[in-house]
Amino acid sequence: MIDQLYIQALDLLKALISNPSFSKDENLTAEIIAEFLQNKGLKVNMHLNNVWVIHPDYQNGRPTLLLNSHHDTVKPSQAWTFDPFVPTESEGKLIGLGSNDAGAPLVSLMAAFLYFSQLGSLPYNLIYAATAEEENSGINGIESILESIGPVDLAIIGEPTKMELAIAEKGLMVLDCKSIGKPGHAAREEGINAIYKALKDIEWFKNYRFEKDSKVLGPVKMSVTQIKAGYQHNMVPDVCDFVVDVRTNEHYLNQEALEIIKQHVECEVRERSLRLNSSFIPESHPLVKIAREMNIPCYGSPTTSDQAVISCPSVKMGPGDSARSHTANEFIYPEEIRQGIEQYIAILNKLRF
Repeated sequence: MIDQLYIQALDLLKALISNPSFSKDENLTAEIIAEFLQNKGLKVNMHLNNVWVIHPDYQNGRPTLLLNSHHDTVKPSQAWTFDPFVPTESEGKLIGLGSNDAGAPLVSLMAAFLYFSQLGSLPYNLIYAATAEEENSGINGIESILESIGPVDLAIIGEPTKMELAIAEKGLMVLDCKSIGKPGHAAREEGINAIYKALKDIEWFKNYRFEKDSKVLGPVKMSVTQIKAGYQHNMVPDVCDFVVDVRTNEHYLNQEALEIIKQHVECEVRERSLRLNSSFIPESHPLVKIAREMNIPCYGSPTTSDQAVISCPSVKMGPGDSARSHTANEFIYPEEIRQGIEQYIAILNKLRF
């Protein structure tokens, strides 16, 4: 059965690569996934470009496990030397946009779901969801269907992790900061230079260390990533805008980190969103124990995923390598998909929670 599921997963991945699915524009791949699951005799649920199916043996009162990955992609860079929308097999690789992030985890999790849907009952409920708008952290992705899916006790989020287990993930908060000065002629001692005012706060963002470090995720990290000021060379700038990328650990909700930041800087600070908080699952959780028994490395991930908007305990795991994500000539080794399917099935067979 696994051989057959692997072949079907690979064919599905090729079909997904062949159809552009940029964030907010994933309708083609949503239809492909829905048709594939309908042909398996499953009742398919859809909302916008999100598709999900429920194991036929769903029973109220049992814990529920969600298997989730996304089918949207970033746009390809100009550095591609292959056609990003033509699945190309070369040197043992399957090359194509979204092959690694997150096509391989998506189809591998789906294959594992199909394996158990054909076998019959499990000691827990199982739901599979292929969702949209992960790459742009949009509100019309997994977050928009959680209420329809119902209570979830545990989630496995499919992302390329080399099938290692990310037991924690940093949160993300983007800040738009503005330092206000006073305009004047650059040739005279006039005005208040907003750039100089901003430099003081930028230096604070560079050097400040939050009190609580994480054993798994390390410290909260803040990086000034954009800056804009001035209209012309001979005018003292009265406004300096800069952007700060903040990656929180599990000890701080984004709101808490924001309050600390505002206490220390003079500039105006406006958050774009507080939704994407850090996630963490205790090392005592049965899923983590299974991973350790199977000698699967566990680690903390610096990048965000749909874990950020799921309130239940969750982990991130999938075939592929995060280092290939968003790169030119993105690829997956087909054998990684087979190994992913097998490892997902082995874990779910052992899981009790």
